[in-house]
Amino acid sequence: MSSYQQLAGQILTPSGWVGGTLDFDDKVRAITAAASADDAYYILPGFVDLHVHGAGGKDTMEAGDAVEVIARKHARYGTTSMLATTMTAPLADLEAALQAIKPSVLQRSSGAARVLGVHLEGPYINPGKLGAQPDFAHTGTLDQVRHLDAIAPIKLITVAPEMEGHLQLVREMTAMGMQVQIGHTLGTYEEGVAALENGATGFTHLYNAMSRMDHRAPGMVGAALAHARYSEIIPDLLHVHPGAIRAAMRAIPHLYCVTDSTAASGMPDGQYMLGRQVVHKCLGGVRLEDGTLAGSTLTMDQALRNLVSIGLDLADASRRVSTYAADYLGLHDRGRLQAGSHADIVVLDRQLKLIAVYVEGEKIDLANA
Repeated sequence: MSSYQQLAGQILTPSGWVGGTLDFDDKVRAITAAASADDAYYILPGFVDLHVHGAGGKDTMEAGDAVEVIARKHARYGTTSMLATTMTAPLADLEAALQAIKPSVLQRSSGAARVLGVHLEGPYINPGKLGAQPDFAHTGTLDQVRHLDAIAPIKLITVAPEMEGHLQLVREMTAMGMQVQIGHTLGTYEEGVAALENGATGFTHLYNAMSRMDHRAPGMVGAALAHARYSEIIPDLLHVHPGAIRAAMRAIPHLYCVTDSTAASGMPDGQYMLGRQVVHKCLGGVRLEDGTLAGSTLTMDQALRNLVSIGLDLADASRRVSTYAADYLGLHDRGRLQAGSHADIVVLDRQLKLIAVYVEGEKIDLANA
C-alpha cells in the first residue's frame, strides 16, 4: 500500500502499552507516544490461528474455493493469519484439499486473512483416539509427507508418537522444518517425553483427544504440563474448563489459543460437514451424532474475550491469541506491533468489541461478519 494510515489509542507493543498513534502502510512504520492519548480504543496485534478447519459454511476438505471463503470469514473476526487445517482422510482427499489450499498460500485474496500454510491434523494419529476425526488413521511415512508438502507447504503436523516408526518420522519432519505436535494419542507420559526429545515441539488442542493425567500414570497431558514450552488450547469454555486452562497457563510458558473452527463458525445452528463427518451446531457447540465435540464455532475475538473473562489481563490474553502462535512458527514480523512488522492490526473498544481489522494494511469490511 502506498499511503500511510494512522490509528490512535492504547497500543500494545512488545514492551508494553503505549498511548499514542500507530502509523502504517502494509507494514508498521512508527508508534509514537502522545501526552493526551485516546483511551477509547485498544490497538492490538492481529490474531494468529494455527488450527482452522472451516467457517462460513465451508470446510478445508471441500477443496474448490473453500479456503478463500474461510480466510475471508475469519478476517472479519480479527484473524489476520492462519493455517488451513486438514482432517484425517484418504490420500486422494488430502491431495485435492492441498491443491486447493496452495493458491491461497501463494497469494492472499483481498479481504482475507493471510494463509501461512497447512496444519496437517492426521492421518498419522492413533485410530483409538480419533475424537471427531474420520476413521482413516494410519502410520506415516516420510515419502508421503514429502509428497503432500510438495503440493502445499506443511508448517505444522499432528502425530501420535506411540505408533510404530513415528519417533523416527518426528525426527525427519523436524529436519524438514515442520513443527511437529503431539495429538490424537493414547501415548504414555514416557512416550510423550521421548517425542519431545526427538523434535516434537507442541501439543494439539491440549487435554482433548489425548491420554489423561493421573498421579500414577501422568499420560500425554502430564508430559505436556511437565515439559512443553508451546501448546495449543481451545478456549471456547466447552472443550476445556477454565480451571484447566489456568493450570495449563501456569505450566506451559507459551500456551497459545486456537479456534479449531469448523464450517459452522459464523453460521446459524444447523447441519454442516467436517471432512467426511456430518456435524451439528447447537447451543454454541459442534458435535457428532453421538454427542462428541467436533471442533468449535469459536472465533478469535471471542477467544480473547473468554480469556479476559476467566481472569487474564488484556496484554496476556493478546499474546496468547497472536504473539505466541507467531513465535511458534518462527514468524517475528507477525503477532506483534512494532516498526517493520506486518500491519496486522485489530482495534477494540473498551468492551473488547471488534471495531476494525487490518490485514497487511488492508482494512477489512466487517459489515457481513
